[in-house]
Amino acid sequence: MTMDAVRIACLSCGQANRVPVAKLNAGPKCAKCAKPLVGGNVASVDVQTHDRAVRSDDIPLIVDYWAPWCGPCRTMAPEFAKAAQTLRFKARFAKIDTEQYPAVSQRLQIRGIPLLILYVKGQEVARLSGARPASDIESFVNQHN
Repeated sequence: MTMDAVRIACLSCGQANRVPVAKLNAGPKCAKCAKPLVGGNVASVDVQTHDRAVRSDDIPLIVDYWAPWCGPCRTMAPEFAKAAQTLRFKARFAKIDTEQYPAVSQRLQIRGIPLLILYVKGQEVARLSGARPASDIESFVNQHN
């Protein structure tokens, strides 16, 4: 069975959107705020947007749990962005500041950062810890998707 449309939560405003699968490569925009829904960018999200996207997205979502004071997190940021560009129509990329939103770390039992968690259709599929090059991030997503 194939899907004709996918659910995607806007990583800017949290609005739920239904997008025809055939239009995913055409740069669909959010119905509420008109920001791009896919396209290879890394979105900084708050807790509510994080939770909505994790629960409802039909497209795989990879989240970088990081903090501004973390050297390895800052080192990995450009690599995460490179992977986001490479996988722009295969997965969406977000990051959440664990210092600003410590409840997320507690709830997800995050013990160290940077930590990448891949979610597929509302379920945590896998975790990858430590600063990684773009090629490792891409392999991680491809392996579990």
